[in-house]
Amino acid sequence: MRLAIRLFFVLTVLAVARVSPAQGTALPAAATSRWNREAAAAYLDERMDEWFARGEKLQTGAGETTCVSCHTVIPYALARPALRRAMHVDAQTPQEARLADETSRRVQTYDSHQLLYDFDENKKDESRGTEAVLYALILASADAGQARREPSESTRRAMARLWQRQRADGAWEWLDVGLEPFESIDSAYTGAAFAALAIGMMPALSRGADARAGIEKLRNYLRTNYPSQNLHNRIWGLLASTSLDDGLIGAGRDELEKLDRLIGDLQRRQRDDGGWSLEGFSDWRWNRTTAPFESPGTRDLSLAARSDGYATGLIVYTLRQAGLSVEHPLVKKGLQWLRANQLPVRAGDREWIAWRAHSLNYDREHGGSRGEPWRRLFMSDAATAFASLALCASE
Repeated sequence: MRLAIRLFFVLTVLAVARVSPAQGTALPAAATSRWNREAAAAYLDERMDEWFARGEKLQTGAGETTCVSCHTVIPYALARPALRRAMHVDAQTPQEARLADETSRRVQTYDSHQLLYDFDENKKDESRGTEAVLYALILASADAGQARREPSESTRRAMARLWQRQRADGAWEWLDVGLEPFESIDSAYTGAAFAALAIGMMPALSRGADARAGIEKLRNYLRTNYPSQNLHNRIWGLLASTSLDDGLIGAGRDELEKLDRLIGDLQRRQRDDGGWSLEGFSDWRWNRTTAPFESPGTRDLSLAARSDGYATGLIVYTLRQAGLSVEHPLVKKGLQWLRANQLPVRAGDREWIAWRAHSLNYDREHGGSRGEPWRRLFMSDAATAFASLALCASE
């Protein structure tokens, strides 16, 4: 058993001892109802179709591909195979197959394709680093989702590129356009966690001198930079540690205290309804190094403050991957919230059954160019994917 999981069993005892009576309060009966896997899958598939239709097109070889988004595409790549397994379906969805095909085409044309951002040299470097990580993650997830023992040729090529683009400190240049939580001044750490997930999905990717050296640099980066990260990144760091043996925790009392502090932070920020709010993490910087920290657009803060599916799903999924029981108070209440909040979602003339989350950057709920229906659900795409991952990991 990995050291990370063994230590977490100790933390479980510590955390349970701290839970207040209010945290153990039973939720309404509706909170224990089952969730609808088919509806979640249908939402995610239709949203991927929407992304393929409307997402920015990039020149790739003799044709075009759709750019990759961290709020819609990456959550889909992670969650859709898990949903298929939960529904006892082996075959890839058409959307999964298209995503793998387009990503493979991007990987085959690394030296000539149009970059995500290419208007100056800094953005070109950020785009190359970000693409290297995202493409490795998508293709590793596709291989794992098809139960392959060995990575595909495209995945091997993506991993070779990953190590080529790795910085000396173990991370990658990452897109910073002032958008939380995936493309901001603090997002390089999340990108490094994405890379760790890719490696953990296909153990064969750890072979070879380049891989071993890159993994060691990545492990050191995640561990040494962990204490200075915001809460969102520390959650991703813990999730990364479940993919890299001894990736975050190491050994000793200091590491145990790190995890104990994270559990304490999550307990303090868990809302009375059992969920968490992404807004409630409250340490967002967008693209500034000093206060005041302000989003690039106005937002409906009362709406953003509600518990949401992305924050709750990410936390519950991470804690489950780290070894916490479904009976742990944090996990149990989070699961109850998730089961109670897969609800009708309408945008324009369409309606789905899904989980909601809201933008940290703009008010997308009240119209305007930032609030057209297909953009309104960007963070709800991530919410539905991570809610589904959390629930699949708890059954």
